[in-house]
Amino acid sequence: MRALEGLDPAALPLEALVAAGEPVVLRGIARDWALVQAGLRGTQEALAYLRSFDAGVPVPYSFGGPEIEGRPFYNADFTRLNFEVRRGLLAEVLDAISEHLDSPSPPTYYVASLLIEHALPGFAQHNDAGLAGQGIDASASIWIGNRVTASCHFDTPDNLACCAVGRRRFTLFPPEQIDNLYPGPLEPTPGGQVVSVVDFDRPDFARHPRFGDALASAQTAVLEPGDAIFIPSMWWHHVRSLEPFNVLVNYWWRSSPAFLSSPLPALHHAMWAVRDLPAREKQAWAKIFEYYVFGPGERAGQHLPDAARGDLAPFDETQARRMRAQLLARLNR
Repeated sequence: MRALEGLDPAALPLEALVAAGEPVVLRGIARDWALVQAGLRGTQEALAYLRSFDAGVPVPYSFGGPEIEGRPFYNADFTRLNFEVRRGLLAEVLDAISEHLDSPSPPTYYVASLLIEHALPGFAQHNDAGLAGQGIDASASIWIGNRVTASCHFDTPDNLACCAVGRRRFTLFPPEQIDNLYPGPLEPTPGGQVVSVVDFDRPDFARHPRFGDALASAQTAVLEPGDAIFIPSMWWHHVRSLEPFNVLVNYWWRSSPAFLSSPLPALHHAMWAVRDLPAREKQAWAKIFEYYVFGPGERAGQHLPDAARGDLAPFDETQARRMRAQLLARLNR
């Protein structure tokens, strides 16, 4: 994976990275964070540093026995998850991780996507990537656990992920590799997004033969403490934590206006309304979707006067509210 060295943490080229749409490792941009420095001095110092900001509020976390080998995933027939989602104090989770630092086969503890401002007030003052200074509104989330593997998945927003404690191995695939990654069920999912069912540590090429084609396009990188990675929207990524204690801070943001809806509900609606139609009708709808949705945004209404374009014109906040109301009315009939 391409890596950039010597960047000024206060002037990250985020706009250029988003425009390029390729993953990039940003070496050392969080090296001066207080948590990174505490972790470099030792695991116990990192644990103590996190405890010093703990708001004492219950937080959700994933727990699995040693048998899941740090991989929150499914049972054998994909009908249930192989771990529990519990609620408890962050201090208790940190203590449990600390108790198993030397264990060769520990239970899995994983705090995922926890909003920092809610659970660790004051933490961001000395541990922040400075996105607000570039006009990017992105709440910071923290990920805390032992040797946990996040199965390969994609996220809708762009993502800047900063490795704070421990090391992490990232393996990324472009969006067009979806067919070769063998996505699992839409529900339930280990972390809110569909994941690849391929075991990257022990791939079964007889069962998943196209995974070899995916690997040919994979980009990989190991992040050290203080490194970050930019993951473009919709890129699939598999993340493995490599140390007994690991912490990551990430920022998600969308470059599109806030009034635009998430595409995921549209996908679910299209599956319901279009997927099981006769093939001839699906082919016709594919042409219609290409004309109205996937082609150039201005094409469908460019032959009409501006006043007659209605929803064919570029969306603004007023049109978005009107469209939302229309859809809700139709769905609730």
